[in-house]
Amino acid sequence: MFRILGTLMSGLFIGLVARWLYPGFVPMGVGMTILLGMGGSLFAEMVANRGVYGPPRPAGCLASVVGALALIFIGRHLGW
Repeated sequence: MFRILGTLMSGLFIGLVARWLYPGFVPMGVGMTILLGMGGSLFAEMVANRGVYGPPRPAGCLASVVGALALIFIGRHLGW
C-alpha cells in the first residue's frame, strides 16, 4: 500500500516539476500530472537500461523530470 502511495506522490512531484519547467501553459489536471510523472520516470528508466543485461538500473529524479519534459514535448507536437 505504501509503495503505491509513494509511486503516486513521486509521480505528482515529477509531473509538477516538469510542468513548471516546460515553457508555456500545459493544460492538465492532477491525475494527468501524476501519469505524466510516472510516464516520465518509466521513459527515463527505459533509456537508462537500453541494451544492458542484468538487473535494471532505476532512473534518478532528474532523469525522470527530463523524461516527463520529453513526453510533454512529444505530446505537444502530436497535437495532444
